[in-house]
Parts: sequence; structure tokens; C-alpha cells
Amino acid sequence: MGMIRFFRHGGLLAWGLIGAFVLVAFGSTVVFGHTVDARYERDVSRMVFNDNLGLLEEVRHQVGAESDSLRQVLGSSAELPSKDKPYIVVSIEDHRLWYKQGDSVLFTTQVATGSGKVLEGGGGAAGQWKFETPRGRLVVQSKDSAPAWIPPDWHFVEMAQKKGLGVVKMNRGDQVTASDGSVISVQGNDLVRRAPNGQVTALEAKEGHELVVNGNIVVPPYGTNARKYMGVLGTHRLNIGDGYALHGTDHPESIGHSVSHGCVRLRNADIDKLYEMVAVGTPVFIY
Repeated sequence: MGMIRFFRHGGLLAWGLIGAFVLVAFGSTVVFGHTVDARYERDVSRMVFNDNLGLLEEVRHQVGAESDSLRQVLGSSAELPSKDKPYIVVSIEDHRLWYKQGDSVLFTTQVATGSGKVLEGGGGAAGQWKFETPRGRLVVQSKDSAPAWIPPDWHFVEMAQKKGLGVVKMNRGDQVTASDGSVISVQGNDLVRRAPNGQVTALEAKEGHELVVNGNIVVPPYGTNARKYMGVLGTHRLNIGDGYALHGTDHPESIGHSVSHGCVRLRNADIDKLYEMVAVGTPVFIY
């Protein structure tokens, strides 16, 4: 009986060890599989953006993939870079832009892309914003020179947090009374300050020098000149929808880094060239 009990327990132990080995092997296979998938997606994406479509198709058939990584990035099986029409490619990871047609690179340069940071709002401008460059297939919807930046609410929240200030959001018809007795209000397209003696002064603002009243940054209404910053977006802009654009910058040192609020920044000299080359309707592939 003792021997039988030993073999019974020994058998259970053996089966337990075999089961543990199988689980470990399965886990290793899964990890390896995920690693291979990640490498495959990265490599395939590189092939597509280097126009090596022949090799891409061969790899696709070998691994039995139903769709290539570019299509996965685009979320559509119908949109691929055209061989006979120019298009723009932006690599978020490499911080680089290519303007291509077929196998030819017509122009390339470094860019800055979204930081990926999350900003939590509060006070008079509550909300949450994540500053990411959008991925997928977009299109140049419009172009403009000497573009004005109309800062969204998050800009004022961000500046207030950096300076340890509050936020007061104004609408047309609102008034803010300052500690010196002057009153801030909107007249036409201007944000104005009316002094106690009745003198009225139009107020200006620019990036980093927002209007501060009673320890709060004032968020001017849309459509006012105080909510229009010149020079921030550089010399030219290519709009790609939903508030995103390829544009110049007044911070050229930011190029090559993940620091923007989602737009793709270029040096002014580079956006000048791209602006002249790129037509409205040009596809923009961001990955």
C-alpha cells in the first residue's frame, strides 16, 4: 500500500510538473508571438513607406496576413499611397517627414510631433486634453500663409498651471472687475479695459503674455483680437482637419522632439518649401 501510495503521489507530481512546463512553454510562445507581431508591423510599415510593395506582398502571403500594417494604421483597406501622385508621410517615432511620389523622395526634413502628455483642466475651463499627433490617412484640406493661431481653452489652462494662476473664461457680454477698479469687457473685436476715469484701452495678448486679472488668466472670447496670436505657427500652414496642421514654428529648437500639442511642426524654411510644393487634396499618411 505504501508503494502504491508513493506511485500515486509521484504520478500526480509528475503530471503537475508536465503541466507547469506546458504553461511556461505556452507563455513563452505568446510573448514571442507578440514580439514577432510587433517587429512584423514595424518592418512592414517601413517597407510600405519606402515603396517596397513587392517585398511587402511576398511577406504578407508568407505569414498569411489578411492586411498589411499600413492598412492597419489607416484603418482602411482601400487607401494606400499612390504611385503616380505625390503624398506626404510623417513618422511620429522618427520625427521625420517625407514628401514622395512613387520611388522618389521630393523633399524630407525633421519635424516635431505630439508630446503625448495629458492636461487636466479646472476652474473656468474644465476638461482633459491629450496632446497626440493623429495617426492614419489625412489630407491637406487648405493652405494659408502668415497664419494666426487661435489658442484653444487648453492653452490658457496650461499657462495658468505653469504660473500658479487661476482661469476666468469670458463670454461676450461678460465683465471682469480688476482690483484697481477698472473693468474688462468686449467691444467689437477688442478686449478692452475701462479705467475708473473712463479711459478705454484695447488689450493685446501673445503667447506667454496672457491677460492676468486678480490672479487669474483671462480666456478671451473667440473672435476677439486678444485671442489671435501671430507668429506662433510660423510662416505657413497646411491644414489637415480637426484643428491639426503641418506648420512652421517660433521655437525651432523643438524640431526633432515630441513636444507639440498634436500638430506637426517644421522649421519655417522647411514649411516655406513644402507650402510651395504641396497642393490642396494631397494625402498625408501619419504613423
